[in-house]
Amino acid sequence: MKNKTGAFMSDNQLDVLGKKKTYKALSFGVLLLMAVVIAGIWGTFKFVEEQRQRDIRNWEVRLGIVADSRAASVDGWLRKQEQAIGTLATNASLQVYLTQLVIETEENGNSISEVPEAGYLINLLNNQAVISGFWEPEEPQIRANVARPGRAGIGLTDATGKLLVSSGNMPPMNPTIRAAMAKAGDGEPSLIDLYEGINGDPTMGVVWPIFAVQDEGSLKDIIGYVIGLRTVETSLFPLLFQPGDTLQTAENYLVRRDGKLIQYISPLADGTLALERKLSSKNDLAAAFVADNPGDFAIVSNYLGGKVLVTGRALTVAPWFLVRTVSEKEALAETDQRLSIMLGIFMLLIFAVAGTVVAVWRHGTSIRAAELAVRYKEMAEQLKERSEFLKIVTDQQPTSIAVFDAEDKYTFANSVAAENVEITQEEMIGKKAASVLGPEQAREIIEMTNLVRQDYEPRSLISRLNALEKTGPVRIIKSDFVPLRSARVNSKEVLTVFQDISDVVIAQERREAVLRDLVSTLVAFVDRRDPYSADQSRRVAVVAVAIAEEMGASEELVRTVDIAGNLMNIGKILVPPELLTKTKNLTKKEMEIIRNSLFASADLLDDVDFDLPIANSLRQLQENFDGTGQPNGLVGEEISEAARIISVANAFVGMVSPRAYRGALSFSAAVKNLLEAADTRFDRRMVSALINYLENRGGRESWKYFSENLESDPAEDDQP
Repeated sequence: MKNKTGAFMSDNQLDVLGKKKTYKALSFGVLLLMAVVIAGIWGTFKFVEEQRQRDIRNWEVRLGIVADSRAASVDGWLRKQEQAIGTLATNASLQVYLTQLVIETEENGNSISEVPEAGYLINLLNNQAVISGFWEPEEPQIRANVARPGRAGIGLTDATGKLLVSSGNMPPMNPTIRAAMAKAGDGEPSLIDLYEGINGDPTMGVVWPIFAVQDEGSLKDIIGYVIGLRTVETSLFPLLFQPGDTLQTAENYLVRRDGKLIQYISPLADGTLALERKLSSKNDLAAAFVADNPGDFAIVSNYLGGKVLVTGRALTVAPWFLVRTVSEKEALAETDQRLSIMLGIFMLLIFAVAGTVVAVWRHGTSIRAAELAVRYKEMAEQLKERSEFLKIVTDQQPTSIAVFDAEDKYTFANSVAAENVEITQEEMIGKKAASVLGPEQAREIIEMTNLVRQDYEPRSLISRLNALEKTGPVRIIKSDFVPLRSARVNSKEVLTVFQDISDVVIAQERREAVLRDLVSTLVAFVDRRDPYSADQSRRVAVVAVAIAEEMGASEELVRTVDIAGNLMNIGKILVPPELLTKTKNLTKKEMEIIRNSLFASADLLDDVDFDLPIANSLRQLQENFDGTGQPNGLVGEEISEAARIISVANAFVGMVSPRAYRGALSFSAAVKNLLEAADTRFDRRMVSALINYLENRGGRESWKYFSENLESDPAEDDQP
């Protein structure tokens, strides 16, 4: 080979030239590899930091969900208290009686005890206090001549703020209450903010102005105020606890501004009691951050100086803020550990790749590519086999099984699902639910799948589907929705299982109808034997159901008192007819025979499968709340709730209904007798619920026929 001068180059010169080219190529390869390694390290650090910021944003969402939930619960509780007091303030009877009470005491100079309206107002306040929670049981007194002031109650004042009447245990007036009353003088209800009440109990309340009955809403028409006070230790503060919260350092608490300070008005995790801690409102404090920026998110210090993730919400009913925090260490511990491991793995991978590149540089990638191709082929064959196995298993199931993606399209359907819509499985894949099932049925399915994708919690739905033909049977379908999760991320696919339960539900409904017919037949039979108390058991059932619903009871309890009330007199079939129709006063022995008919009712029904505690409820009807009843002397809540409700209903119906040996009592007299027996013979809560139904739900008008002859009973026309 010639050189630049035209002479031929020697072998040594050729060797040196070849080595230079080799070194040059090697140097370029090394520099390129180093650039790749540096870029990889930089990209790894950037990726790790982005992952950490993403996890922090996820925590912002998680904390915000809890904060929204707890703030809504607290706001709802506060609105409920305000509504309870507002119901009294707008009660027309209360407005009339309070006006008369003010006239008699302030203009005519009479004492409160001399005014008849005062007694009604006190009973009304006591009932509302028990029902709405503005009631605290009396505490034991230290000495007989030293009375403890109350901790909760409802009171009425005149327009000047002078307390006229109140429920039992009404706390004394204080500057905080007076300040709220002054604010309510503007004509709008006012919140009595949290303060330390009797014995240091956190206490709050509501003041609501009372206008004259025919007022025009002007301030001069205010005749007084209704004040409601209650403690919050066992009612409000438990609402701050988030059900299912597994975090060790998570905390929810309430704060409010106090000048330049932040006051913690609920108990804290370190044992600090409510209203006992105040701190500076510096913006690096979690509570101060929430007060200045409700709804925002930050990493700041908590009241103990530790770093926490925090967000919060401003309440709408009270000038409070709900704070939700979790320690940064606990929240990001798993994230930091995972990212550290990820960083280490990425670094090892980068250097391993670099070493591998150098090692296999001269050998090429053909062998490796061939091995990978074989491996991927094997994996594809395994995946295909598993898919076929899954298809075989699901096709053998009697239920319809399908999988919907994020757009509610079919990604899987077994043979039963395809048979139900009369198309092939292959045709279903990729189609939307609405195009396969129809818009009506698909609407419910889409709603449920969207809910499952939001929180990844399984759900169930029972639907009634009308037949295409008018004469066709109604189908009842139970649908189960299960989120599908992958090992890396939460999938948007939802597995659905549809099961036809029409036969089971129809059989249950038929059994229920037969039971109702049996009850009606037995009641009619008993009524024919005892004409003087005919329809009593049905009326007892009506009153018992009204009491249970007034108390917000469950559907099972309402059904129990309905059936048991109707059947309570079935035992009278064992009582001689001449005793049931006797017009003279009954002897002690005769009264005992009639009372024992209740036990006979329980014995007769003991072996009937009602799926409800009917016999047990009837057997306890003569138990007294204070333990003096029979047959077992049960006390308080040892007596079933159904029996306590029916006992009040039975006593009320018996008093206001005429008998062969006496006339009917008035509703007011019956209520008075029930109140006198409250906490001894009857549970006060059931008595209060009955009185509230009579006074505020139209019970007096609806049941006035109880005191009239049977021919005037409006329900007679409905009897078969």
